[in-house]
Amino acid sequence: MHERTVRARTTIGTVEGFTRDGVNRWRSIPYARPPVGSLRLRAPRPAQPWSGVRHCHGFANCAPQQRRYTMLGLSGLGGRYQPMGEDCLTLNVVAPEAPAGEPLPVMVFIHGGGYILGSSAPPLYDGAALARRGCVYVSVNYRLGALGCLDLSSLSTPDIPIDSNLFLRDLVMALRWVKDNISAFGGDPDRVTIFGESAGAHITATLLAVPAAEGLFARAISESPASGMVRSRETAAEFATRFAALLGARPQDAAEALMQASPAQLVDAQHRLIDQGMEDRLGAFPIGPVAGDEVVPIDPVEAMRGGRAHRVPLIVGTNAEEGRLFTRFLKMLPTNQTMIEELLADTEPAARERITAAYPDYPAPSACIQLGGDFAFGSAAWQIAEAHSAHAPTYLYRYDYAPRTLRWSGLGATHATELLAVFDVYRTRFGALLTAAADRRAALRVSNQVQRRWGAFSRSGAPGDDWPTYTTADRAVMVFDRKSRVEFDPHPHRRIAWDGFSLAR
Repeated sequence: MHERTVRARTTIGTVEGFTRDGVNRWRSIPYARPPVGSLRLRAPRPAQPWSGVRHCHGFANCAPQQRRYTMLGLSGLGGRYQPMGEDCLTLNVVAPEAPAGEPLPVMVFIHGGGYILGSSAPPLYDGAALARRGCVYVSVNYRLGALGCLDLSSLSTPDIPIDSNLFLRDLVMALRWVKDNISAFGGDPDRVTIFGESAGAHITATLLAVPAAEGLFARAISESPASGMVRSRETAAEFATRFAALLGARPQDAAEALMQASPAQLVDAQHRLIDQGMEDRLGAFPIGPVAGDEVVPIDPVEAMRGGRAHRVPLIVGTNAEEGRLFTRFLKMLPTNQTMIEELLADTEPAARERITAAYPDYPAPSACIQLGGDFAFGSAAWQIAEAHSAHAPTYLYRYDYAPRTLRWSGLGATHATELLAVFDVYRTRFGALLTAAADRRAALRVSNQVQRRWGAFSRSGAPGDDWPTYTTADRAVMVFDRKSRVEFDPHPHRRIAWDGFSLAR
């Protein structure tokens, strides 16, 4: 395969990447100093300049997590695992090979993984298809789990300070890097769109309420944001104390124990904390953003509602059958009657009745799966759309498309399947396996539709004239399917049922 090298000059040094298939790629460019040693659990510091040329041809570390989550897929990589390490604060850039006449819009992707797994390196997130359509694509790593997304700041001591919301601080620093450097790669620093899926979608929505992110992005796309992922500082402190106990540390020695533990020990304790929280029904998931510090002063949806979030255009949406994935893998969602009854056990009887009545066949399995998907994702998308649309252009979608292979397997248009369209997977070898001959045309049509709209949105802030903004007057929803269409308030009972529902204590 013919490759040539390509260089770009950033504010802290020259980086060398490579050109292949019509795009230039740079991998694992550091945007912050490695958060190791005394910088563990501290806010990120700017990366240090280097002399000479830094080779950015391959992916370096992903954040520490369980090893089974680091497999880079089979496409040409032979099932390799990505190395892990705390030195993981890097980003990747993909830009069209041919220089454009003017600076291109920038799309910055924030990966998902429940705040405990994932990286920017899997082939799925390659981004070349988006870049070929006329943008500069950036994908980012951030600290995960106990080292980045579990708020341990309540365990701080004068000698060992610990900062809160580390992963959000990481991403603000990455966005600042984009602002300062992306023009060297052909990008327009004033047209940056942040987009993410699942936990990445939740982060995208949260960044709308992070004061330090102001001016660092012009629009946002949130694909299947999760609900109930923000906790109060009090709840976070309780989880931190439990976490220290799981590490075997006394409260007064907790900070020291956090600095001494290996990444693997921290990851193990974090998984035990999640299991314990699910058994004790503590309410909020232990890992994710904390509201009430300088990074996230108030709950993001509250900030949107009060007009205190960044008033940038937003696309937000979910997939038609979010819950089905979780009946097979990562069984953390309430997708059967037993789990749902447990979920709603502490809810007021009237609210419980309202929620179950919104799913007429409850407790039939399909109704349970729909309820679980709405609890985890649908409710968040509705809340965000209702809150943000009062102050900024907001577009709501539902992704219904699933090729027959996914329908036959019982997954349908489940969680994360819109990524197959966004990242043009249906045009790859793997995509061809997913689409029997009759499905191929429809799959490519849906892919073109989604990519075209994401692209238009990144350029102008509007995803097309035929997609009306969401308002509480008519609640327009763009439905992506074999034939895409606009529906108005398609599921009012389900939307209203979850209004104001919260697990947080």
